[in-house]
Amino acid sequence: MGYVDLVSERAYRYKSSGASDLIEMPAEILPREADARREMLETLSEFDDTLLEQLIEDIAPEKSLIYRDLHDEFGSDKIVPVLLGAGDRENGVRRLLKALRHDTPVVAVTAERRTLPSNGVAMAECFKVLHQAHTGKLSLCRVWSGTMTEGQSLGGQRIGGLFRPFGQRLDKMATAKAGEIVAMAKIDALSSGQSIAGSGVAAVADFPQADPPVFALALAAKNRNDEVKLSGALQKITEEDPSLRYEARAETHELLLRGQGEMHLKVAIDKLAGRYNVAIETAAPRVAYRETIQTGSTEHARYKRQTGGHGQFADIKVEIKPLPRGSGFRFVDKVVGGVVPRNFIPAVEDGLIDCLKEGPLGQPVVDLEVKLFDGQYHSVDSSEMAFKMAARIAMNEGLPKCRPVLLEPILKVTVAAPSDSTSRIQRLISGRRGQLLGYDARPGWNGWDEVSALMPEAEVADMIIEIRSVTQGVGTYRTEFDHLQELVGRTADRIVEETKKRAAA
Repeated sequence: MGYVDLVSERAYRYKSSGASDLIEMPAEILPREADARREMLETLSEFDDTLLEQLIEDIAPEKSLIYRDLHDEFGSDKIVPVLLGAGDRENGVRRLLKALRHDTPVVAVTAERRTLPSNGVAMAECFKVLHQAHTGKLSLCRVWSGTMTEGQSLGGQRIGGLFRPFGQRLDKMATAKAGEIVAMAKIDALSSGQSIAGSGVAAVADFPQADPPVFALALAAKNRNDEVKLSGALQKITEEDPSLRYEARAETHELLLRGQGEMHLKVAIDKLAGRYNVAIETAAPRVAYRETIQTGSTEHARYKRQTGGHGQFADIKVEIKPLPRGSGFRFVDKVVGGVVPRNFIPAVEDGLIDCLKEGPLGQPVVDLEVKLFDGQYHSVDSSEMAFKMAARIAMNEGLPKCRPVLLEPILKVTVAAPSDSTSRIQRLISGRRGQLLGYDARPGWNGWDEVSALMPEAEVADMIIEIRSVTQGVGTYRTEFDHLQELVGRTADRIVEETKKRAAA
């Protein structure tokens, strides 16, 4: 196995863990080599009149001219070289390093193109972060200008150490000049996508953003004593890999880790166990269902308790009625004549809100109005706690009478895929209770489409697996919350039953 250098017209055979051997070009590939070289030269001639004239006149161009064109046109973003290799056997790695050395622009040219400082003042850009047991945090940086030295302070940040990374090895170095890749130790404020200079640490405007996550798992430490350790470990692995994100989801009381797919998260979880010694339990994330009411009800609730001292007394009358979708909760005070003293009315509202956390179907209740319009109190026995308890009684008795119904979150989903996969994506969406909105060409992506649809959140959780299956691994999607929609039938019954079992457990 080997390769042919089309510029020098030489053939090489790969050798594991060593430089490739120069061999005589096999006769059977000579026609392919000639066609490929001609195609390469014709592509380069589109940007070089001299080369174009030589090709027209059938003059063999000088190799130095071809190398110069490769360098200049790559540097001006007119061509994109593609190199193939295998890192585990080092096949192609040396050719890659050679291309980086000869074909890529020098640091000053790139700094000028990106409008980065190149005036000799020390400035570096962090492109990756590593956390290691023996060195702590390492910020891998490219020095764009000036010179960095160990112990130097930049913008209030002290460089704890400078290392030259070489595979898994870190070689100590005293200084780093413009163009070098270095690992800076113990700069806690510096993360990927940021620069460090005399003015301090700042975000880099043109640093590429990580793709939005498309797969999630709910995490929990097997040992409750590891919860604090888990939080710190998650912060470190997400800093190392910005395409990972974690969040504590208040609606379902879960800790979610989000990433680019099932294997991506599996590697992250293995890292938590192996590097940070945190054993993890995982589960599919729960959907943040809601519930609402379909009809109204009027409730009269009284709370009365007699103890050895002062008793407890509160009496209220409330009217419960549904509101349009997305209205949330509304409390209306219509008490007249002081039948409920003003200082007790906030307690009534607090009691009502407490009951909204879990309705008859086991989910948070939304989109309803409760009007307090009458009541009674006792000058000695009434208290805020008594009116709060009365409000809870009114809600607990009234909500089941209002025909509660489950609401499921509906997301607007935009799937990006090659055009020849568009029909398969549409069938996939329809098979997951999705409502197709249409499709259009993906802006800036020739031969790609974007398919838009409204889909239940429950159907989106593992959809990336099927999307990649029908697009040969290149499709992706993004989502945003759109609205809540009523859910009835067997699916709703199953969700209510699962919620009750989870609460009982």
